[in-house]
Amino acid sequence: MPRYGSVMKLAAALALVALVGCSDGRPERVPVSGKVLLDGKPLEFGSVQFLPESGRPAGGMILPDGSFQLTCYEHNDGATLGKHLVSVTSAKALNPQQTQWFAPKRYSEPGTSGIEVTVEEPIDDLVIELEGENGQPFEPFIERLR
Repeated sequence: MPRYGSVMKLAAALALVALVGCSDGRPERVPVSGKVLLDGKPLEFGSVQFLPESGRPAGGMILPDGSFQLTCYEHNDGATLGKHLVSVTSAKALNPQQTQWFAPKRYSEPGTSGIEVTVEEPIDDLVIELEGENGQPFEPFIERLR
């Protein structure tokens, strides 16, 4: 029969392993979700991408009500902490030479979107607002490639 001291050491070692096992070795992430609006109305489909200053990006699909949830490593695990450039893309390839855009193309690149979000804690009500050009409502268009 084991001694009391041995049992305590084993219990302490198991507790330490359990604590260490709780971390997946990846950067800290927090849940991030919200809605994308285009000219004040929900954007019905597309994707959102958060690009941190360093590290792994997070992304999510836009649902018909405009809502999204971000995934970084595992389904809906959110985004890493820190400042992120954000891109939103809503387009459909019609054929190899044509793409139909359902949101302004400038939002599809983090460098031209003008959207920046700092993640410091979980966010469940983020609203990303997109607008048409020059104060005019956005009209879907077809881009033709040569």
